[in-house]
Amino acid sequence: MENYHSLIEKQKAFFRTDKTKNIDFRIDALQKLRMAIINHEKLLVEALRIDLNKAEFEAYTAEIGFVLAELRFTISQLRSWAKPKKVKTPMTHIGSTSYVYSEPYGTALIIAPWNYPFQLAIAPLIGAIAAGNCAVIKPSELTPKTSELLGDLLHNLFPEEYIAVVQGGVTTSQALLNEKFDYIFFTGSVPVGKIVMEAATKNLTPITLELGGKSPCIVHEDANIKLAAKRIAWGKFTNAGQTCIAPDYLYLHKSIKDRFLKQFKETITELYGEQPLHNPDFTHIVSDRHFERLNSFLTNGDIYIGGSTNRDELVIEPTVLTNITWDDPVMEDEIFGPILPVLEYDNLSDVVNEIHRNPKPLAFYIFTEDQSVQQKMLNSVSFGGGCINDTVYHFASPHLPFGGVGISGIGSYHGKGSFDTFSHKKSVLKQTTRFDIPFRYPNVKDGLKKIKMFLK
Repeated sequence: MENYHSLIEKQKAFFRTDKTKNIDFRIDALQKLRMAIINHEKLLVEALRIDLNKAEFEAYTAEIGFVLAELRFTISQLRSWAKPKKVKTPMTHIGSTSYVYSEPYGTALIIAPWNYPFQLAIAPLIGAIAAGNCAVIKPSELTPKTSELLGDLLHNLFPEEYIAVVQGGVTTSQALLNEKFDYIFFTGSVPVGKIVMEAATKNLTPITLELGGKSPCIVHEDANIKLAAKRIAWGKFTNAGQTCIAPDYLYLHKSIKDRFLKQFKETITELYGEQPLHNPDFTHIVSDRHFERLNSFLTNGDIYIGGSTNRDELVIEPTVLTNITWDDPVMEDEIFGPILPVLEYDNLSDVVNEIHRNPKPLAFYIFTEDQSVQQKMLNSVSFGGGCINDTVYHFASPHLPFGGVGISGIGSYHGKGSFDTFSHKKSVLKQTTRFDIPFRYPNVKDGLKKIKMFLK
């Protein structure tokens, strides 16, 4: 069994030197990371192409560029975030002042997934560094080239007692989870998230779980059909649908269903060509196992668009399934691939009822011009985050904390949300010694009477 106890102890010893608590140290680390990413851009693009056949445009916008923007924002705001925040003090505490200090937890474990193997490893690391922690990153073994480059990049930047990358598969993750970290940040599937949470519970370790689920997308009768088709196709088929916040299934109002599907077909051709299987820039499925799972869904309902596959290259073209019901296997779990099942509706309340029969989704999307409908759906459906008249785009804002709710996740990050996630909020009261409030003590005459009057 692999053992990482000495590594964790080394990081804990380094953390106790208080070097990571220095703001200049943190900013310097973030600046080094930013410059290293800029200098390794071509190598990162190549690694992502080898692992997932990601096009340079997609590799930069969804992985490298996203991380650089997050770094720039964090560096510019960190001094402000890290300052102790003075808060109000009640009359009962007259003479004192109250503060909230953002304190690093210590040593954090970050377990990253394969679908965005660079971005989803580095984005949480930015938060861990900004908050003043040490960190161990476990990248995915399913994207070996990117994981190897990530390990080399961070190894050359930081000593392992500060930031370390541990390569390996399931047994490595299990060995790391057996250690006592001060914080655990996991991105991945719900079943593995449960295992991670169980491991964290043994040590009462605080945790963030970024999971997934079946994220609904609704196109209402008054939607802008052309824009809806383009934004849904982009959000669904980016990274070949291997995105936790991709629209998982589509609800179309009966009155616009045929018109939308016709437009959707044209849009897919416009974005990915007449023969997406032969598009050199269309992302591949990550493994044989995932390919076989997705391939099995192609017998559900009727294929309206796409449906062709290339098993040797692990490619499935953008596919739309119609005549789908909730009893079909494709509707049981998160699809995580370029397959979009379509259901239709007359009444939005029926859609809400169906959504409520399933676990709370990570994302939710609705296309409508009617503000009352928008508000009704926001009030009726619980979800991690989402968009009105768009898909996926909320993820890219550093001002919007990103995370799930219920089975789709615990906790959130991005921007200040990342700093807050990796920081314990320590409450401190500074009391005056110039005078003392006597009636709080039990030996004061009529003390209880005075306290009752004061507190009422």
